Amino acid sequence: MAAKIKKGDRVVVLTGKDKGRQGSVVRVMPKEERVVVEGLNMVQRHTRPTQGDPQGGIKNKEAPLHVSNVAIVDSNGKPTRVGFKVDGDKKVRVAKTTGEVING
Repeated sequence: MAAKIKKGDRVVVLTGKDKGRQGSVVRVMPKEERVVVEGLNMVQRHTRPTQGDPQGGIKNKEAPLHVSNVAIVDSNGKPTRVGFKVDGDKKVRVAKTTGEVING
């Protein structure tokens, strides 16, 4: 199945503690159906000192969100669903609200 959300897309969170906040997709994990959004869904990890990080301590990092809990932001700044259309010989992603092609 084609990817509806890709790395670099601007998305809005639909549910959870960060509902309504926007961010850019940093990583997509298609097998787990999850995405990591920059600066959102932050969790704290207690790490012990290692050679790479001699200090250790409490670190903040982004946790993955399920794909169904995020939506791409269209040109109007509203969340939209994604469809597909054949444009010439290429298959492109299309925003359902505006009908515009999503670059990427």
